[in-house]
Amino acid sequence: MARDKELKDRWELLVQKLSDAFADGDKLDLEGIIYLVGVQELGQLHRNFKKDEKVNLMHIAICRLLEPYGYYEFDFFDADGWPHYKINEQLPSLKSGEQSVLMKEALVNYFLEKKYIN
Repeated sequence: MARDKELKDRWELLVQKLSDAFADGDKLDLEGIIYLVGVQELGQLHRNFKKDEKVNLMHIAICRLLEPYGYYEFDFFDADGWPHYKINEQLPSLKSGEQSVLMKEALVNYFLEKKYIN
């Protein structure tokens, strides 16, 4: 129970900090935060992305976020600097709420690792 409260508190802190920094105070949702991780991981922060590139950024983020769980492993950077991952293990079938909790936990852990939150 305490772990759930800690995750909830850290998630709320993360959403607030990122919303203040990147959304002019509008509350970012889960997908918006995943997108930010994709941009961060690509490292091309100051450019506009096409629609298909935005989808690829989300994929990069999900792979990076689930890498510590053993689902993906970094493979290589392509000629354009985009990271590629290989699948180590298929994701288990999760209900929507379970997917959301997993991604929130992975995002909190990512930003703890980056020392963006404590």
